[in-house]
Amino acid sequence: MIDVMKGVRILEVAEHTFVPAASAVLADWGADVVKVEHAERGDAMRGLGRTGVMDLSQGVHVLNEHSNRGKRSIGIDLSKPEGVEVLYRIAKTSDVFLTNKLPSVLSKLKIDVDDLRAHNPNIIYVRGTSFGPKGPDRDRGGYDMTAFWCRAGSASGSTPPDMDGIIMQPAPAYGDSMGGMTIAGGIAAALFKRERTGEPSVVDVSLLAMGTWAMSAAIALSLQMETAWAPIPMSGGGGGPGNPLVGVYQTSDQRHISLVMLQGFHYWPDFCEHIGKPELIDDPRFNSNENLTLSAGAARTIIAETIGSATLAEWTERFRTLKGQWAPVQNTLEVAADPQVSANGYLARAATQQGVEFDLVASPVQFDERPTGTRRAPEFNEHGDEILQEIGYDWDAIIGLKTAGAVT
Repeated sequence: MIDVMKGVRILEVAEHTFVPAASAVLADWGADVVKVEHAERGDAMRGLGRTGVMDLSQGVHVLNEHSNRGKRSIGIDLSKPEGVEVLYRIAKTSDVFLTNKLPSVLSKLKIDVDDLRAHNPNIIYVRGTSFGPKGPDRDRGGYDMTAFWCRAGSASGSTPPDMDGIIMQPAPAYGDSMGGMTIAGGIAAALFKRERTGEPSVVDVSLLAMGTWAMSAAIALSLQMETAWAPIPMSGGGGGPGNPLVGVYQTSDQRHISLVMLQGFHYWPDFCEHIGKPELIDDPRFNSNENLTLSAGAARTIIAETIGSATLAEWTERFRTLKGQWAPVQNTLEVAADPQVSANGYLARAATQQGVEFDLVASPVQFDERPTGTRRAPEFNEHGDEILQEIGYDWDAIIGLKTAGAVT
């Protein structure tokens, strides 16, 4: 396992994916993540399995595994003073406190910044929110579909103007997973700052900020042009009007190939050879950068017809030596089977407590040219007694906490 975060303890009070995905990454990097779960139901993510939202026929709740890999679990009732005291004692031993609870909830539970720093002045306090810690919507909840995708412009920016409705977010936890990776980076930076200066930080990342950052180039161009960003129609190859080697073309088996050769004329001769049309190299319509730009529509028509004459598999094989930038448009099963994904260790294998094996996408950062492995998510409260003993409770005290309903 990767150990760049070995010796760092993360205390997490969070549910679903956005914030838990951050500590999942840190766990993959070697951190000890103590996940505090609701004393009766656990993380709300577990409930998706119990309510039939997830297919658990193979015995694996993969969404829970994705966001809780490698952690230790303890069930604590934070509505009870004894439960909050347990949290404070864990916080004393922790480097980072990580939460996605709303500001009003943090205040009510007495686990806000000042509350935890009264017990550990050096703790780094990290908040993941939907809309940020300030402003009129600071105390509103949300999901990546609302805050990241729709409100921050991705839905509008990806929906063709002639389409009814909007393009939906392309995958569950899409913005959540990117946001979690960003939080993990923020935590690493805060740990570095504390190591150098001795000063702990309060770190904030919101889904709205993440969505705005994802659309940042489009927002900057929109402000400059004083017009809202809209996607370029992709019918007939789409792409830039003056460059036929930028666009998405359909194959004979109704699959697609994306071409992104921004220096179109530079790649034109090699591309023509690869599509079996060498006569186009010296065609007066396309034999200079200016002419190719002026005749881009004609070139695009020829390319569309040619690409449409063979299958995706055939073009994938023929384009292996293509100098320009291109990619097959793959579905999720094809991504998992991609030899480049396999060669770089971008999938990691784990197994449930019952020994059922499954694959997860590995954390995307690698250290020392090694794939980033992973471990399974914990069962609910799997490490409760172990954690309580680590922070100084003896068995009589643990039994007393259980009797009081403070811990599971």
